[in-house]
Amino acid sequence: MSLREQIEALPGMAMLLPALEGVDRAFLVGGAVRDLLRGTPPLDIDVTVEGDALATAATVAERLGGEVEPHERFGTATVLAPGLALDFAGTRRETYAAPGALPDVEPASLDEDLRRRDFTVNAIAAGLSHDELGVVHDPLGGRADLDAGVIRVLHERSFVDDPTRLLRAVRYEARLGAAMDPRTEELALEAADGGALDTVSGKRVRVELEFLFEEEEMPAALERLCALGIDRAMYPCLRCDPDRAASAALGAAETGAQRTLAVLAALIVPDSDALHPWLDRLSFPRPERERIARAASTGPHLAHRLRADMTDSAVHALLHGEPLEALAVALAWGAPGEPILRYVRDLRGAALEITGTDLIAAGVPESPAVGEALEETLRQKLDGHVSGRDDELRVALAVARRIDAVD
Repeated sequence: MSLREQIEALPGMAMLLPALEGVDRAFLVGGAVRDLLRGTPPLDIDVTVEGDALATAATVAERLGGEVEPHERFGTATVLAPGLALDFAGTRRETYAAPGALPDVEPASLDEDLRRRDFTVNAIAAGLSHDELGVVHDPLGGRADLDAGVIRVLHERSFVDDPTRLLRAVRYEARLGAAMDPRTEELALEAADGGALDTVSGKRVRVELEFLFEEEEMPAALERLCALGIDRAMYPCLRCDPDRAASAALGAAETGAQRTLAVLAALIVPDSDALHPWLDRLSFPRPERERIARAASTGPHLAHRLRADMTDSAVHALLHGEPLEALAVALAWGAPGEPILRYVRDLRGAALEITGTDLIAAGVPESPAVGEALEETLRQKLDGHVSGRDDELRVALAVARRIDAVD
């Protein structure tokens, strides 16, 4: 199938292409073209316009009976129409006021737009306008590099201007089965050793890490990242263990944990003096930050304490209150899978039908004995010795009165 035919077959193109008639030249650029040339469905389809992207988006929205959401500060817009949602951006050039800073942008030609991108394989465009639909624009040899499996930067300061490209480079190597050319790898090593990642916001680093951890070939990407020293440049207390990362990803799928959090926690040496400032720098929301730190700290200990022959009540007592990411990390550290999966499937939501109010209404005075009685009753219920509300109340009252008698 030709590139033109592939573009025409993309979701929404039957609506979009006629709506682009007579407007400024429009293109698919970057990852979408790269993936189409590989015969892979693209993950994202964005439209780049050589001209006024806001005006083009407004025209397309009107023709499709949709709406346009302009983002004038960035010269971009989102078109929302029945069965279609696309982002439009104008071709531009970029300059960087300082290493790691966000770029300053201004309108430019398609050729200049391609030259400001990260790697040659992402600097390919394909026409969307009627007279050049599917025509490839490849001034930097990206298609040849794609065929040869080469990741190549476009200029010497690429990793200094945008250090997140260090993480992106290893991600593309793994995804495309490619390798950086010698000069690109040399520049990557220089940037990592020179502290380039310290010049970029932690949030941008986190976003790239999350993308990397979601890759199907994540272990290979992580191994490469560590070989280049990017792990140490990000955080000295990261363990370079691709196999454990893969196990944590699998554990996350089995337990329902969030994959990226579980993988990161499995790779962290839980040095509290260094860990919390680093998680703060990465700008994780507080609940996620706490789950990562807790999983990194308790996951290995849970792995050492869990046994396959533990009773339901013992499993519940050990795992109750732990984030799911801690369970995924425990699996990555070699914990037996059966008790963890039993907990997630059957025990995690276990509860009594009675409450402390029922015990107090039955004459038990308010005291710590109420809580202790409920805990003991739940243990007996989990192990199959108590069944039904009446049985729960009988056992809990007996336990509470025994505790009060001892006190």
